[in-house]
Amino acid sequence: MAQSFRDLQVWQRSMDLACSIYRLTQEFPREELYGLTSQMRRSAISVPSNIAEGQARNSTGEFRQFLGVARGSNAELQTQIQLAGRLQFGNPTLRGEVELLSHEVGKMLYAMLESLKSTTH
Repeated sequence: MAQSFRDLQVWQRSMDLACSIYRLTQEFPREELYGLTSQMRRSAISVPSNIAEGQARNSTGEFRQFLGVARGSNAELQTQIQLAGRLQFGNPTLRGEVELLSHEVGKMLYAMLESLKSTTH
């Protein structure tokens, strides 16, 4: 296992995702500040935060649990990105980039969960 959560590529990419979500939502309508903007930012922040917390725990089982929460937050974020697209919020190019990055993070989380499954059985 990595020495620090900062060493995990999935954490690094999820941090990139969170920063990109902040850039994307800066252009959202002002009335969405406490709506979709806030929800997307919370979901995006939740992904690397849960990876970090899980990696800092004492057991593989706890780490897997937190990776599962991060995966759920990423799925939530993907739904919110889709909604932003339907409402035509934000820059369409950046919206496409964050969608791809979110899918990449999702695949990385799935792969990490699968690899940890084999170490616990």
